[in-house]
Order: sequence, then structure tokens, then C-alpha cells
Amino acid sequence: MSESIPFVQAYGNVTKALERIQAAATPPRFTQDFLATKLDLAGGSARPVIPFLKRLGFLGSDGVPTDLYKKFRNTSERGRAAAAALRVGFRPLYEVNEYIHDATEKDLKGVVVQVTGSEPTSSTVKAILGSFKAVRAFASFDDEDLPEDSADASVREANTERHDEPATRAGTSKIGLSYTINLNLPATSDVAVFDAIFRSLKEHLLK
Repeated sequence: MSESIPFVQAYGNVTKALERIQAAATPPRFTQDFLATKLDLAGGSARPVIPFLKRLGFLGSDGVPTDLYKKFRNTSERGRAAAAALRVGFRPLYEVNEYIHDATEKDLKGVVVQVTGSEPTSSTVKAILGSFKAVRAFASFDDEDLPEDSADASVREANTERHDEPATRAGTSKIGLSYTINLNLPATSDVAVFDAIFRSLKEHLLK
């Protein structure tokens, strides 16, 4: 395939997952246990749902629900959130036709075949079409005010590792300095010479 497009072979599970996400409380992490226990989607055919949701921008790479996931659970935002998820997950299709969500079945399939390079009768094309339409059923593009960039930001935020600097007390700094001093002492047995050298070091460098 020339372009990677997300899909679930048992795409009926996409519809079930999106329906049940609306009623279930948002988990700290969306795991296979959550999928099986809370959403009642168990078994091997349901496992691809999680990577599919990650590709849509509903979950971060660590399985943590994104802002887009939370917006989808909001009745007033659901349609726009689903529309944004389509644009993120199926970006290659939108690069061919920015209104692909309004395309006829024939035209949609034609774009999928064009982008993927797969045979029109392949199971992959069928699964992509089914997965796309499953998400599209929840989407609303009327007065769309949740742009693709907003969904991308959710994905970036969820997938970005943050490395915070250790906190320090206000008004203090954590600068540490060390010195290495090499001395070439004169070849003399006069103690007064050494006393003068070390006295000078103490007065000028070791304060």
C-alpha cells in the first residue's frame, strides 16, 4: 500500500465502541481491559479498535484520552469532534478530495483504491470503507468550527513526552562551580617562598 490508512476489519466494532464511549466514564487510560469490561468489546476482533482510535486522535500513544475524545463525549461537540477525527485519521483521502465525506459510495471507493493501490475487491478496501463510514455516521460538517489543527494539537499534546526541569526555590540558583589549580613550585628550600605563594592564593583565589 502506498498510503497507510487506519481500519478495523470487523468495522462494526468501531460503531459499537463510539456508541459506548458516550455513556462510559472517561478512563485515565483506554486499555484492552477497559474495552472488554466497560465497553463490552472483547476478543481478537475488537483489539484493533484501540490503535484505530489512536490514529483518529481520540487517544494518545500511551492510551490516554485526548481533548478530542472528551469533546466527542459532549453531545453538543460530538459531530464536530467526529468530523475532526475523520480529517486526522483519513488525511490521505482528504488530500485527494477535501469533501470526501460527502462523496458517493463509488467515488469514495475510487479514492481509497487510488490512495492505497489495493485491488478494488480486496478485504482491505472493504474494511477501510466500512471504518470510514462508521466514523462518518457520527460526524457533522455543518458549521464545522473544530478544525483539523485542533485535533492535531490534541494528538501532539497526548504523544509529546515532557521533561520538566527540577523545581528550585524562588530566589535561588543551582549553579555549582569547581576549580582545579595546578602549581609549578620553584625548586627552593626557603619556606618563606612557599608561605608567600600560599598566602597569595588564599587572599586572591580562595575567598
